[in-house]
Amino acid sequence: MLVHHIRAGAPRTAEVEQSMLDELQLREEDQLERSQAGEREMLLCALGGLLLLLFSCLDVWYFLRGVVVVVQAWFQPPVWDVLAEQSVPGRVLPHDLDYMGHMNNARYLRECDFARFHHYMRNGICKALRTLGATMVVGASTIRYRRSLAFGEAFDLRTRIVAWDDKSFFVEQRFVSQGDGFISAVMLCRQNVLRSNPESILQLLCKRKVECPDYPEDLQHWISFISASSQALRAQSGLVDKTGAQEDKDK
Repeated sequence: MLVHHIRAGAPRTAEVEQSMLDELQLREEDQLERSQAGEREMLLCALGGLLLLLFSCLDVWYFLRGVVVVVQAWFQPPVWDVLAEQSVPGRVLPHDLDYMGHMNNARYLRECDFARFHHYMRNGICKALRTLGATMVVGASTIRYRRSLAFGEAFDLRTRIVAWDDKSFFVEQRFVSQGDGFISAVMLCRQNVLRSNPESILQLLCKRKVECPDYPEDLQHWISFISASSQALRAQSGLVDKTGAQEDKDK
């Protein structure tokens, strides 16, 4: 009877040991899962903190929008005519609004920045600048608001190079309402070329000398205005422009 009892108890002991092993394995798996969940939670918190820091210190949407503009221009067909007008569609979104429910004044200039970049990507000026080791900066800009753009309103932002001199391109940009074709705002911008000049850029792109169009009357008055303003400011500051590379560094 004793032998039979021992023999009968052996399987039970094995079952108990297997049960204990299974329970131990489950505990280890549970601990591992909790540890991995904790690591994921810490990683998400770190990413959240990093994003919060970036959005607090940088205009992240500006840089993301810049990437989108580059990608869009990259996949669109090139524009071989450097003087051709290009149009970029837009719409007034909630983050564009001011307290009166209109597109705020600063957004117009921001949209113009992206439209010019898109313009230069497609007509090859960006590529020419890289080839020549040059760059462009805004030397002056003036915008005239004619009618506000309302929330949800669609518009076309039309950009074209109007003329140039030995240092700068002169660019005109128009906000045209898609509803009735009204020009809601118009901006003139002087793009100063550093470490090169407009003639070299156009020669590289067109493989020939490109004649500058006649200056429109409003552009002539505007150039006179910014020249007079620059001279007055230098006189008030007691400064003399010795480099001649850039009359104004105001943006």
